[in-house]
Amino acid sequence: MDPVELQVLTGALHAICEEMGAVLIRSAHSANIKERRDASTALFDPDGAMVMQAEHIPVHLGAMPAAVASVLGQEHAPGRSWILNDPYRGGTHLPDITVITPVFVGGLIAMLAIAAVGFGSAGVVLARRDVAA
Repeated sequence: MDPVELQVLTGALHAICEEMGAVLIRSAHSANIKERRDASTALFDPDGAMVMQAEHIPVHLGAMPAAVASVLGQEHAPGRSWILNDPYRGGTHLPDITVITPVFVGGLIAMLAIAAVGFGSAGVVLARRDVAA
């Protein structure tokens, strides 16, 4: 690959990651994502190496390789995504959710598309119960 082709490919991959982030932010319902832009996107190769990332939240981007590594050995299929928030598997803290989606071309994984977002809170919702004395 000559330097011009490399620069064109680099620009295209960067644009893909930036557009992933823009779509994520535009389609979000959470104020943390829509207004604070607490979201990050990246592309990884099938072996788990980061290929390109958008310029978003550094802590998400730093945690993504461990998140990808945690699902590499799993059975991947078109339409199947992995949703993680485990701090021991690439999560930063529980309100950060990472979604890993394999992209298939010709029946083979071409890329892994990653999105990480931060929510105000994550976990269980406790129902209020009134107890008569």
